[in-house]
Amino acid sequence: MKPDDQVEVLSIEGREVRVTHPDKPYFSKQTKVSKLDLVRYYLSVASGALAGIRDRPLVLKRFVDGAEGQAFYQKRAPTNRPSWLRTTKLSFPSGRQAEEIVIDDAAGLAWIVNLGCIELHPHAVRSGDLEHPDELRVDLDPGPGVPWEDVRRVALEVKALLEDMGLRGWPKTSGSRGMHVNVRIEPRWTFLQVRRAALALSREIERRIPTLATSKWWKEERHGVFLDYNQNAKDRTTCSAYSVRPLPDARVSTPIHWHDVPNCDPADFNVFTVPKRFKEFGDPHESMDADPGSLEELLELAARDEEAGLGDAPWPPHFRKMEGEATRVAPSRARSAVKKPSGKKARVRAPLLVIANSPDKEAALAGLERWKKKYRKVARLLALEDVLIDSMRGRSSTWTRIRVNLRNVPEALRPPQETPDPDDDPTREWRNLRKK
Repeated sequence: MKPDDQVEVLSIEGREVRVTHPDKPYFSKQTKVSKLDLVRYYLSVASGALAGIRDRPLVLKRFVDGAEGQAFYQKRAPTNRPSWLRTTKLSFPSGRQAEEIVIDDAAGLAWIVNLGCIELHPHAVRSGDLEHPDELRVDLDPGPGVPWEDVRRVALEVKALLEDMGLRGWPKTSGSRGMHVNVRIEPRWTFLQVRRAALALSREIERRIPTLATSKWWKEERHGVFLDYNQNAKDRTTCSAYSVRPLPDARVSTPIHWHDVPNCDPADFNVFTVPKRFKEFGDPHESMDADPGSLEELLELAARDEEAGLGDAPWPPHFRKMEGEATRVAPSRARSAVKKPSGKKARVRAPLLVIANSPDKEAALAGLERWKKKYRKVARLLALEDVLIDSMRGRSSTWTRIRVNLRNVPEALRPPQETPDPDDDPTREWRNLRKK
């Protein structure tokens, strides 16, 4: 039998799941983890992982070439699937619909991992009511150079605010540099209302600790830890509990207790340590579903913000323009108050340069280093937050875009915009066709 023909058949709760190419390396640099190793990891924490995805439609983020390869998103359920797997029809903001996979048991979990789903991306709704989320998601996303200590301090402020609002937050590491706080809520508010509540929460945290936290959507305006309220918009997903992240150390997005937050280190949680921890201590989020809360007080806070003149904040780019939303344009592209002789406002851009576009983040970072060597004097003047590393998401693909903000560089020293190096935006062809 040739290596590529190898199949490992697992018997899981009375069902057989075929793991194709079980020895295929899914992590091969810093950590050695095969596809079968990854399946066995998820089975070892199945009850915890299933608690985060059970009865929820799933977007399949597939790494068919392993964690170091290019991922793609698959919203529609594969046609070639076991008869015991169910689906549900989800509608998107664009008006399109799709049948998405719903996972209810460990066999289904193993089956999607075999497809290359290193991390799990559930929607915030249950299959029985697809228009009313039962979860508010607080995503703490630190900017470049922001220390982990600041993330923890912001998380604890989120805890305090939620308690003021009569809600309970359940923290977990994001599996990268940030932290998530999930809030179980009664499924009686729409996506618009849940996002509105999340925006009010983000703005209040910014008011409480303005030097540490921000609710600003545009990266060029951010500092510290960004509270991403848009993770609560319809069609958005985040990695769920016990998801493995595609980082070299096979880090895991791990549920923790609040008393763990002041001293925890996200690097301690990986595919090797989490199963031992799970077996010994259980799942810190085991009782999350027991007491769903109400959004009424957060929505009252949102109403007070609106009465004070705070309108809606920007939405993700693929959503239609919303009522009350300000002009959806980055400050670097906004019109200034300066007028041309004709009386029309001139468009003044912030000094942003695009340095690299690539599906390979390491290749994009290498391009940034080449640019810094070419413009050494300029690079020395950049602050950490002046380097904007964006994880871009198209309809089915992801890539990394790197920009630099030259606001701290005297105008006479500012380099011109050059062709990015590398310059591989996988959505460019599609966008050009759409324009035509």
